[in-house]
Amino acid sequence: MLIRFWPKKTNVRFMSLRFAGVVLSTLMIAASAFLLGTRGLNFGVDFAGGTVMELEKTDTVTVPAVRAAMPINAEVNSASGTDGREIVVIKFGEAPASMLGEEFQTLTPAQQAERASGATNELIVSTLESEFGLSQPNGDFLRNDSVGPKVSKELFTDGITALVVALAMMLVYIWFRFQWQFSVGAIAALAHDVIITLGMFSLLWIEFNLTSIAALLTIIGYSMNDTVVVFDRIREDRRKYKKLPDRDVIDMSLNVTLSRTLLTSGTTLISLFAIYFLGGPVLQGMSFALIFGIFIGTYSSIFIASALVLSLGMDFTKKPVEEVQGFTGTGV
Repeated sequence: MLIRFWPKKTNVRFMSLRFAGVVLSTLMIAASAFLLGTRGLNFGVDFAGGTVMELEKTDTVTVPAVRAAMPINAEVNSASGTDGREIVVIKFGEAPASMLGEEFQTLTPAQQAERASGATNELIVSTLESEFGLSQPNGDFLRNDSVGPKVSKELFTDGITALVVALAMMLVYIWFRFQWQFSVGAIAALAHDVIITLGMFSLLWIEFNLTSIAALLTIIGYSMNDTVVVFDRIREDRRKYKKLPDRDVIDMSLNVTLSRTLLTSGTTLISLFAIYFLGGPVLQGMSFALIFGIFIGTYSSIFIASALVLSLGMDFTKKPVEEVQGFTGTGV
């Protein structure tokens, strides 16, 4: 219904705002780099190692009571489950070897490193069972996930590798699909999106885990799709209107694709906001990354990717140019 109210033709001079966009992006990237360098990311169990347990909150199982019962240092907080129930979330690392029993201390250092996570998990489970009468077979533990330090390091390395490989493959694709100028613009926009999204994770201290990596890869794909649509239109308009300055060609192409970009992003955001508010804490990190990534990806397609193409120039002299009958090249 709302598409009827969208103007049939827009004439926004995007490229006249490109310098303001560059300044804004530079500030956001600098702030993100500062946050990542000083504060870092709130790594989840996937990357930091340790265990996450979730218990249903009751009159006896409360945050203060569970925190007091913990035999080791643990992070205990309350949250809302996917079904709306109040839950108690416990996060902890590995306990000292002296707390894990005599049998554990007889193991070799290599065996202790391998079994420390599981032994700590058993210690916490037995403590909760004795203190609150909980039982794993009865389903009192809504979640009990453990990741050892070796596995978490491998997961983090593999996740970062996936991001780098995705960016490299996008670089190659755009280079062959268009020109090197377009490839530089597209990769700069994607790197811009990833760095600023990571900075937002650090600023808001949102848990960063494997689902966050999946969200970043999705952002890369979504932003690249939007950028390719814009680039394809720029290329066709450049060939068609050879007498028109590059700046006017890019503005014209952006205005033509603007309705498609906003409508596609808008419908996607409706679904993501529903996931963020109704999907529970497990999906909030991923949905937030996607919501923010769509905003920043749409922005970068215009003010980073297209602006860089304008700065680097376009050359289609080796390809046939279609003349437009009666067109003088003096306006749009």
